[in-house]
Amino acid sequence: MKTLLIIAHAPSENTKLMAEAVLKGAQHPDIEQVQTRWVRPLEATPEDVLSCDGIIMGTTENLGYMSGALKDFFDRCYYPCLEVKQGLPCALYVRAGNDGTGTCRAVETICTGLRWNWIQPPLVCRGDWQTLFIEQCEELGMTMAAGLDVGIY
Repeated sequence: MKTLLIIAHAPSENTKLMAEAVLKGAQHPDIEQVQTRWVRPLEATPEDVLSCDGIIMGTTENLGYMSGALKDFFDRCYYPCLEVKQGLPCALYVRAGNDGTGTCRAVETICTGLRWNWIQPPLVCRGDWQTLFIEQCEELGMTMAAGLDVGIY
């Protein structure tokens, strides 16, 4: 059994719906060998990362940067995971009021330092709220979990 860790900051009802959609996609009934956990960034520990086989991060765009909660997660987990989790499959989704560029760049820089492997470019849900964001997040969760399930990642 493999473990997919979702580290998602969800300060609003809409961002909570996005995190739940990632979780729902990852728990698709056809995916049999992956267990999925959603942990909020401020509650996540290095042990959570050390025990996972893949990670999806979710954040809001805050002043052109990731949420403080996700940054705190990285501050606490970076060095304990640096040498141990190289090659960890990762993905990112961003709820962006603007363009999400600064947020993606910041997270990508940290993950590059950790030597994690991106399974796809970041999913950036820009502008006014759209129900399409839920579908995109569900697809992201399903993609990562299915890849883990069949051994692609």
